[in-house]
Amino acid sequence: MIKSMTGFGKSEINISNRKITVETRSLNGKQLDLSVKLPARYRQFEYEIRNRAAKVLQRGKTDIFITVENTASKPTTASINTELFGAYAQQLMALSSQSGLGMSSEVYAMILSSVMRMPEVVSSDVDSVDEEEGAALMKAVDEALAAHDKFREQEGAILIADLLHRVDLIQGYKQSVIPYEERRTEVIRKRILDQLAQLSVNYDANRLEQEMIFYLEKLDITEEKVRLDKHCDYFREVATGEDSVGRKLGFVAQEMGREINTMGSKANDSEIQILVVKMKDELEKIKEQVLNIL
Repeated sequence: MIKSMTGFGKSEINISNRKITVETRSLNGKQLDLSVKLPARYRQFEYEIRNRAAKVLQRGKTDIFITVENTASKPTTASINTELFGAYAQQLMALSSQSGLGMSSEVYAMILSSVMRMPEVVSSDVDSVDEEEGAALMKAVDEALAAHDKFREQEGAILIADLLHRVDLIQGYKQSVIPYEERRTEVIRKRILDQLAQLSVNYDANRLEQEMIFYLEKLDITEEKVRLDKHCDYFREVATGEDSVGRKLGFVAQEMGREINTMGSKANDSEIQILVVKMKDELEKIKEQVLNIL
């Protein structure tokens, strides 16, 4: 199944007095570049979230946003760790005395404010994550990733249809070369003979015929057309029969480009050159689209 690297997923889960929302967004990238933004209360789950995301996303620049809302009608309760508060307060008051600041009301207020901001002095039920909430968070992450993956599949189907259409166009232009290729041989032969006639010189007709055959063989593009057909067929085979084919399709497109460029360098005909330019135009569009395939 062909998937695009562009994707979006979202999931919301209500648990107890909270609503957990997970959103995922991704763009194309050579490797997995994952950014996870989540509340501090869920920091302990970041490693597991990254592991789950990596298995699904594989490649691309991806952002995961996690938010939690408190939907409780009652205010949350808070408690002060009195032992920790006292330890911090004693140390700060000792430092105040040693530095000569004294214990004025202003200094006392500053110490009180500082102690209240110290880690783990004040805690609330908002900071605790029970097993049920942790399971709900992981479920929301999995649902968002599943939605993201489905979005990628839908985008991938659109992408591959466009790519195969452009491969068909390239082969169509290649077929259009054949009439001009046959005519080109006679035009080149006639041009050489006309130029020799204008020079009014004697030449060995047999030797001339041998040299012309050698010259025309160097301009022959039959081999390039056959190889281009093979690359186009392989492109279709890979695109419709394998997973995670972005890089492989890019390599096949490069090989197609080599054959098209060689055809152009051997063309020696304005009509063939026009068709080669059209093939190159379609191939460039293919290369741009392939960059967005997983």
